[in-house]
Amino acid sequence: MQRPPAPAAIPLPARADLPRHVGIIMDGNGRWARQRHLPRVAGHRAGVRAIRPVMEACHQAGVHILTLYAFSTENWQRPRGEVTALMRLFGETIDREVGELHENGVQIRVLGDRARLSESLQQKVAQAEALTAGDTSAILNVAINYGGRREIVDAIRELAESGADLTTLDEPAVGDSLYTRGLPDPDLIVRTAGELRISNFLLWQAAYAELYVTDTLWPDFGENAIHDALADFSSRERKFGGIPETVERIPAHALPAE
Repeated sequence: MQRPPAPAAIPLPARADLPRHVGIIMDGNGRWARQRHLPRVAGHRAGVRAIRPVMEACHQAGVHILTLYAFSTENWQRPRGEVTALMRLFGETIDREVGELHENGVQIRVLGDRARLSESLQQKVAQAEALTAGDTSAILNVAINYGGRREIVDAIRELAESGADLTTLDEPAVGDSLYTRGLPDPDLIVRTAGELRISNFLLWQAAYAELYVTDTLWPDFGENAIHDALADFSSRERKFGGIPETVERIPAHALPAE
């Protein structure tokens, strides 16, 4: 499988109260269309339109790495007409958006097994990545034909093919072989449309991500909605398996008598 390029570094400082990297499971396009008695592809087109304001709101807030779950390895099971329309929509979106994203310094990366994509779509992806490879204002990862389990398997296979000793394999070695190598793990995973699952998204990288679920359907998820998610994140205390010093303190009256 073709290994994605290493990203250019983003020199912008990270704020402790904000996620540096946000992943979004963009769910609810079909329900949005159904509520309006429209074909599902209309929901997907509305979902594409929702991306730009969320990207801009993240960047203005100080979040400069965004990963969008656009099409999973399981989505090939959908009706052929819907899959064909989605693939056409991906290509149209690249054609329409990549120039302006490049002008704004946004590096584009496509995560997933692109071998199953059409040759023309693979070419568009490669051209977009090559054009924006040196951009350092922000990074936009788009997960297409992506599966978290597949990504981990691909990483292990790549290590084995390189001659690595798998008996001494450690976490940094696996991390450096994932599609997201060179990037910090996501601090926040947002899921729209109310489903309480991560659906095979960034399984390795999201080990300690904060989860934020909203009932808002993705096409309706805009600037205010992402601000709500970021505000919720900033209010949380992240422990990473440990116990903060303030939690460790036990009031004197709670101690057993000697």
